Amino acid sequence: MTPDREPSLNVLGGPLDLCGTAPMTGFYRDGCCETGPEDRGSHTVCAVVTAEFLAYSKSRGNDLTTPVPAFGFPGLRPGDRWCLCAIRWREALEAGVAPKVRLQATHQRALDVVSLPDLKRHALDLN
Repeated sequence: MTPDREPSLNVLGGPLDLCGTAPMTGFYRDGCCETGPEDRGSHTVCAVVTAEFLAYSKSRGNDLTTPVPAFGFPGLRPGDRWCLCAIRWREALEAGVAPKVRLQATHQRALDVVSLPDLKRHALDLN
């Protein structure tokens, strides 16, 4: 949760869990898929990225594998947890390369763009 905000909820209605800290993810680089008015991309889906997804994202103009030291970005590798833009996750779903997600760490605002049933089909943390 970012300062001065109400506690955020995940897509299941519970408190938003940490997504990942190695590398540090989230629009606010706090490890959570928090969002706010300045997050125009809605970085709300906590995904465990795959080689297929990373290649797809790069083909769509968003290279997540190349380090950008100036921004403290080490580049992602398969298995890293990352807060993805909800629309990019949906595009990957439609292309057949959507990565698995952690529902408890996916912000409820992702539901503005993707459906809960689609997320549940790709969930790592659904009992």
